[in-house]
Amino acid sequence: MICKGFPVGDGEESLKEKATKIGIIEVLDCTWHWAMNKSTYLVNAPWRLSPEALQQLARQLAPTGTADYDALMILSMVAATYLSRGILWDQPVPYRHLLYERPQLKMGGASGAHAHQETRNIAQKLVEAEKNIVICWGSQSGTEEGFAHRLAREIGLRFQQTIMTADLSDYDPDSICAIPETKLAIFLLSRYGGGDPSDNTAEFWDWVQKAPEGSLTNLRYCAFGLGNSNYKFYNRVVDVVVQALDQRGAHALLPVGKANDAEGTTQEDFIDWKDDLFAACRAELSFEEGEAQYLPTLAVDEDESLELIDLHHGVPDPRDASGKVSTQCSPVRAVPISSARQLFSTPDRHCLHLDLDLTCQPELTYKTDDHLAIWPGNSDAEVERLLQVLGRADRREVPIVIRSVDAATKVKIPTPTTPAALFRYYLEIGAPVNRDQAFLLRLGQNKAAYADFLRRTHVNLGRLLQLAVPDQTWTQLPLSYRVETMASIQPRYYSISSSSVLSPRKPSITVLVASNSVPENSAKLIHGVTSNYLLALAEHRRDATSGAHPRGLTYYLPGPSDALAGGQVLAHLRKSKFKLPRLASSPLIMVAAGTGLAPFRALIAERRQLQQVGRDIGEMILIFGCRRPDEDSIYREELEALQSTLGDRLRIVTAFSREDVIRLIEEGANVYICERAGMAREVEKTVGRAMRKTKGRNDGEGNDWSKAFKRKGKWQEDVWG
Repeated sequence: MICKGFPVGDGEESLKEKATKIGIIEVLDCTWHWAMNKSTYLVNAPWRLSPEALQQLARQLAPTGTADYDALMILSMVAATYLSRGILWDQPVPYRHLLYERPQLKMGGASGAHAHQETRNIAQKLVEAEKNIVICWGSQSGTEEGFAHRLAREIGLRFQQTIMTADLSDYDPDSICAIPETKLAIFLLSRYGGGDPSDNTAEFWDWVQKAPEGSLTNLRYCAFGLGNSNYKFYNRVVDVVVQALDQRGAHALLPVGKANDAEGTTQEDFIDWKDDLFAACRAELSFEEGEAQYLPTLAVDEDESLELIDLHHGVPDPRDASGKVSTQCSPVRAVPISSARQLFSTPDRHCLHLDLDLTCQPELTYKTDDHLAIWPGNSDAEVERLLQVLGRADRREVPIVIRSVDAATKVKIPTPTTPAALFRYYLEIGAPVNRDQAFLLRLGQNKAAYADFLRRTHVNLGRLLQLAVPDQTWTQLPLSYRVETMASIQPRYYSISSSSVLSPRKPSITVLVASNSVPENSAKLIHGVTSNYLLALAEHRRDATSGAHPRGLTYYLPGPSDALAGGQVLAHLRKSKFKLPRLASSPLIMVAAGTGLAPFRALIAERRQLQQVGRDIGEMILIFGCRRPDEDSIYREELEALQSTLGDRLRIVTAFSREDVIRLIEEGANVYICERAGMAREVEKTVGRAMRKTKGRNDGEGNDWSKAFKRKGKWQEDVWG
C-alpha cells in the first residue's frame, strides 16, 4: 500500500502515469481524500514495483562503507528481535488471566462462568435472590463483615425474613437508589486509619456524598459504625454516610449505632444496637418474632475420598476483608528469619528484633517505612482444647468440604481442608466469646456482669464449652456454626524497622511479646497470638534442642504441609503512606514510645547514609519514651552511635522540649508519630496548646492551623488501636 500526495486536478489517469515514472506498474482501487491544506489529494492504493525499480532501489540501498554496514547490522538485529516477539521473548503468560479474576468468587462456591454473570445492581440482586433485607458491609480487618453475617443469621432466625449480605464493592453504588421502600438496607461500616473509609467502601463513600438531592426518598435504612475514640475522627465514616443518606431523603429506622474499640466494648456495643434494631423490627416493621431455630448458611461435610494433595492445609487466604487481593499488598510467601535477638534485658518481658531474608523471593520488595505482615498459627493448647471439646480429636485430619447453602453467602475459608487446619490456621479460636453465646442466662442478659466475667477469665470458645459442661464433649454442635460465627484469622502488621537503602533484601521488624495478666488472677495470662508465635520460633531458632517458649506455649513451627521448615514465616508486604519527605534537608520531628521507635530507626539510619555520601540532611529530633529506661530502652547503643555520627543533626530527648518543637515546625519540619492512637492524639493536643500559647492564637485559629498542617502532609501518623 502506498500513500502519496498529488496536486489538485490530477485525475486517476494522471496518477497512473506518474506512478509508472516512479516504478509503480500497477495501481488499483484508489482511495482519494482531501489533505488538510485543501490543495493536495492523498491517495491510498495497492502497488507493485517493476524489476527496474527494484534494481534501482537495491543500488540506492547498497552499503558503501563501515558505517552503512554497522547501521544495516543494527537494523537487522532490531527486525529480528521484533519478529521473534512472542516466540523467543515476551511470550504470553499462560495464567495472566488469573490476575483479573475476583478471588472472592472463586472460593465462594460459584463457578467462574456463573461469577461473571453476577449483577452489580443491588436492587436487582434483591429481587433475583428473593430477599427482603440487605446488609451492606464495609470493612478493612473483617470485623464488620463478621457482624454482617451474624446479624443476617439472627434476623432470619428470629423473624423468618430473607436476608443477603453485600460487600459494598461488589455493587454499583447508584443502584442503591432503586431499592424499593418495601425493603430494608442495613449499613455496617468501619473506619480505616484516622477516619478514612475502608477499601471496599471507597466507591460508595464518594458516590453517596455526590448523589442528587431526593434520590433516596424510597430507601429505608439503619446503620452501625465501628470506630475508636482514641482517634480524632471517631466513627467519622458512619457519621458522614448517615448525614448524606438523610440529606438525600432516606428514612432511618432507628438512630445510628456506634462501637468504641478504645474501651474494648466493640462486641458489647454491637449487641446493644442489635437489640434496639430487633425492637424496631417489631414495632416499626411489624415483624413477628418466632421461635429461633438454627438454619445454617454453610454446610460442612466430611469427604474421605479426597487426597492430601486436594486439601488446603493452612496456607493463608491473601484476600482482604472486601474479598479482593489488595493492590497495596504483595503476595504471601514463605520467608526465612535470618537472625533474631532479644531487646529487653529482663527475663519476664520480651521484645524481639527479627531480620527476615527476601533473597529467595525476588518478587518481594519494600521501601523504608512499609509494613510487614506475619500470618500466625494458633497455639497447640488452644487447637487441642477445641478439637477435644467438640469431639473431633480423632477425626482432626479427615477432609471436610465447606460449601454455601445460600446463594447470598460466600465461603470465607479455603476449602476443602481439615478440622486441624481450620482451627490452627483459618479461625481466630483464641478470641473472647461474645456475650450472646454465654452459657449462663445471667451473663447473657447483663452487659456489666459479662464484661466483668471476661476481665477475670478471658474466655474463648474452647474454655467456655469446658466451663459449661466439664468432662463432656459437644458433638451435637455443628461445625458449620463455628465456621459461620468465628472470625477468620488475620495477619498482624508490623512497621519495618530497617532501611530499604541499607538493607534492601533483609527487612527487620520489632515485636513486643504480649502476655498480660488477667485481673484478679495474676497467674492466668492472655497471650498475644502472633507475638508469642514469633517468640516460640525465635527460641527454637536459637536452640532447636532445648529452646522453648518461656511460658511453655508450643506451636507447630514447620507450618502448613511443613512449608516453613527451617525457621520460616508466612508473610507479605504492604505499602505505607508514612514516608520521608522528598527533600533530605527537611527537618524531622519524630515521636514514639516503646516499639513505636521501629520506623524511626530506619529513617535515621537512612539519613545517616545520605550524610555519609555528602548529602545535606535536615535536623532531627527524636522524642522517645518507655516504661523503664533502664530495662526497656530498645536500640539504646545503636541510637547513641547514630547520634555520635550525626552530631548536631540528631537529638534524642525523653521529655517534651516544646520550644525546640515549635522552632523546627516554623522552619518547615515534618512531624511523624508512631505509637498507639491515644498517644498520638495527646501529642497533637500538646503541640496545639504550645502553638496557641507561643503565637497567641485562639482555639479556632489553632484548629485551622492544625488542619492546614495535615493537609500539606506535614503531620503523619503510623498508629494502631
